[in-house]
Amino acid sequence: MLAAILVSLAVVFVAELGDKSQLITMTYSLRHRWWVVLSGVGIAAMLVHGLSVAIGHFLGMTLPERPIAFVAAVAFLLFALWTWREKGDDEEIRVAEPRFVVPAIVSSFVLAELGDKTMLATVALASDRNWAGVWIGATAGMVLADGAAIAAGRLMHKRLPERFLHGLASVLFLLFGLWLLFDSALGLRWVAVGVTASVTVAVLVAWHVRRRTASEKAPAPEPSTRPT
Repeated sequence: MLAAILVSLAVVFVAELGDKSQLITMTYSLRHRWWVVLSGVGIAAMLVHGLSVAIGHFLGMTLPERPIAFVAAVAFLLFALWTWREKGDDEEIRVAEPRFVVPAIVSSFVLAELGDKTMLATVALASDRNWAGVWIGATAGMVLADGAAIAAGRLMHKRLPERFLHGLASVLFLLFGLWLLFDSALGLRWVAVGVTASVTVAVLVAWHVRRRTASEKAPAPEPSTRPT
């Protein structure tokens, strides 16, 4: 069992580095308290890897990837809209209460991880190792990897304006949703690349134009009246 825990922890931790789950975790940490995000990640990790262990050790089944990816894409597009509505242009930014945030984190993580390489690795490990050890190790590996993403998000939160971070979170959710829709759900990899790249460029151009407009509207500093 100890060997299964250590192997699963190492495999999942490495698989999570740079994965979309870390980006999702960092996105949530830009908007919510770290302990709320980590709680949601922990619950989602237990559910996902519990399902992976059941599939790999007990059932020997495969999941329908495209329908799950389609549902996940719709969910992320809705998260993008939700985040953007919380960021009103002329209103104070509102952050959802933890009772609503944790279910959102859990659902988005579960949908994003179903059929992902991390889940597939857990299924493979559970097929020939102690299932309880694989479940514990895989859950711990995901929590540790996503904990690092939370730390990165909190560092950004201290250095960047709140309104900018909320806009960034909304854009990231939009890009996740579009990528999942065109790549994983529809199987159109090059379309996914083109659409997400186009949206990214459009957002950067809009942000630059908005900054330039704001700087032009800013009042000029009054000349000094101190006698020379």
